[in-house]
Amino acid sequence: MRRSLFRRATVLLAIVCAALLVGAFAAAASTTEITVSAAISLKNCLDKIVRLYRVENPDVVVHLNLGASGTLQRQIEQGAPVDVFISASPSEMDALASQNLILSDTRRDLVNNRVVLIAPKDGTKPSGFQGLTDPGVKIIAIGDPQSVPAGEYAREVLTHYGLFDVLRPKFVFAKDVRQVLTYVETDNADAGIVYATDARTSARVAIVAVAPEDSHSPVIYPVAVISGSRNPQGARSFVSFLLGTRSARVFEKNGFTPAHH
Repeated sequence: MRRSLFRRATVLLAIVCAALLVGAFAAAASTTEITVSAAISLKNCLDKIVRLYRVENPDVVVHLNLGASGTLQRQIEQGAPVDVFISASPSEMDALASQNLILSDTRRDLVNNRVVLIAPKDGTKPSGFQGLTDPGVKIIAIGDPQSVPAGEYAREVLTHYGLFDVLRPKFVFAKDVRQVLTYVETDNADAGIVYATDARTSARVAIVAVAPEDSHSPVIYPVAVISGSRNPQGARSFVSFLLGTRSARVFEKNGFTPAHH
């Protein structure tokens, strides 16, 4: 009798375990994942867009990898498992395209941005880009032009005014545009150059000047699917969503302007 009960219990346990394993495999099969490497200046927008995407695609998990575009570009070149890339300037995307690391038919210009000069809201503010030479402006935060598109745009703007080399001793280089914002917010810099959309996210900084459009390259954010994507279908679906009207509303609400037609 005991042996019979033991056998039944053992069989029942085996059935339960098998059912759990089948359920686990089914759940794994029904869930797909994509990794999106994107310029950190898109963080607020992408957080919202991913939530909207998940409502329509509950079985897709979207991982965001945010940082300086140049750093993300190098990660992809080194084989990082990325499905979608969004850079804050065309140069990083061009570099990947030249190595056949993106699916060229998926590349689109996503949004545009503006370059602005900011200062602490409650501090003494420079009169404009030319005012950065004033003795009261001791530290100027910009992104590292070697890896941060916002830093390259800053270099172009200051070169336009003939100030880049003059101001070089005052520079503190940041690893990404959000770090520039933080330096200014915390009074660790007297001024900084960021995107207009970043300045909008902070109540602790003031926009002192907007860089003239002819003073720098157009601030364009291209998007593309990475050729080594492990989930190209899911990646293409997410790019399509980024280019759609629901995402456009999020971008525009956060100060970006659409770059695609």
